[in-house]
Amino acid sequence: MALKKPVIIVGAGIVGLSLANGLKQAGIPFEVYERDAAIDSRGQGWAITIHWALPYLEKLLAPEVLAAVLETEVDPDVGRNDTGNFLFLNLATLDAKFKIPPAARRRVSRERMRRALWRGVEEHVQWSKRLVDLQTTEDGVTACLEDGTKAHGCLVVGAEGSNSKVRQILRPDAYRNAQLPVRFIGVSMNMSHEQVTPLRRLDPLLFQGSHPDTGVFLWVSMLDVPRIDPTSKSTSQDYRVQVNLSWKVNGPADEVAGDDTQRLQQMKTKACGFHPILKAAIDSIPDGTEVLEIKLADWPCPEWDNQGRYTLVGDAAHAMTMYRGEAANHGILDAFELLQCLQKVHDGSIGHEEALNRYEAKMRERVAPAVQLSREACLEAHDFCSLNEHSAVLRRRAIANV
Repeated sequence: MALKKPVIIVGAGIVGLSLANGLKQAGIPFEVYERDAAIDSRGQGWAITIHWALPYLEKLLAPEVLAAVLETEVDPDVGRNDTGNFLFLNLATLDAKFKIPPAARRRVSRERMRRALWRGVEEHVQWSKRLVDLQTTEDGVTACLEDGTKAHGCLVVGAEGSNSKVRQILRPDAYRNAQLPVRFIGVSMNMSHEQVTPLRRLDPLLFQGSHPDTGVFLWVSMLDVPRIDPTSKSTSQDYRVQVNLSWKVNGPADEVAGDDTQRLQQMKTKACGFHPILKAAIDSIPDGTEVLEIKLADWPCPEWDNQGRYTLVGDAAHAMTMYRGEAANHGILDAFELLQCLQKVHDGSIGHEEALNRYEAKMRERVAPAVQLSREACLEAHDFCSLNEHSAVLRRRAIANV
């Protein structure tokens, strides 16, 4: 029997909207409820790399939505000829300790990708709808929202990130993320063509590495580039660049400083000993720049009672650190695999509970080791001298068959 009531998706991030587009393609009713007031209420400053999940994303999206997503590449000119090299550098010398062979990838703006996905399903997304409770009914579920409204559906998918309310309701005893003994801060800044050129010579999209003596880790990523005429000599500050540092915590002195001014000084101090090109980039960060702290934590996807009505996808299901660059890819594959199971419910092949059990079993088998690897990568990235081809931060990324 076809699904009559909508699938309720809580969270309009990349994974929730990817699932929504897949459901639309499959003719399965759905509604998306998002706590933010609008698509641009919160900045989505990160860029993300879609690599082994590209084939799944292609199957989830209508051709016009996929085309819009691919147009959100950070640097389309580079993307057309991207070799996909993964560089891990000695930050003192700029020598590449590892250069993993190329693979297909798309480095996209998270914010613009989210908007492109939203455009494909915008009539189904409701804003300013924060979930406060879930209730099981005889023939479905009810999502109770902070504004007093209620949403009725056949099942609920928590897609609202690592601080998921759905996760908290499903596992009130074990919903909290486990913080790791590493501190991470970073900035997004404008750089002129002259300033950014030495960085882009290392890699035009992104690179990372650590210092052999201090263990400080650096991640540099292009967020946006100007569409410059090749004949132009313009040096205006039109490149948007993300610069992040992280380090292990060995004592109170390693905690993140209290305000932006102190954090910026902390970044510049941590960069002592970096190669002059990298140190110059960090020293050029203007006073008054916002310096954000990212709490590094994970959640390894323990079991929950889905009651045939509730499940999780993306960071809500398996929060992991960014050191292997796989979180978004696993989230996209979650959406694809859950859609496959829901299609079987929609055509009457299986029931709700069997569908969710199948999805969750397959997902857990995949993500449990991925979360562990991301944790190991987070710790190993700060121990340059011990890194080898078997280290988690360098090991080949997961690739599954479509």
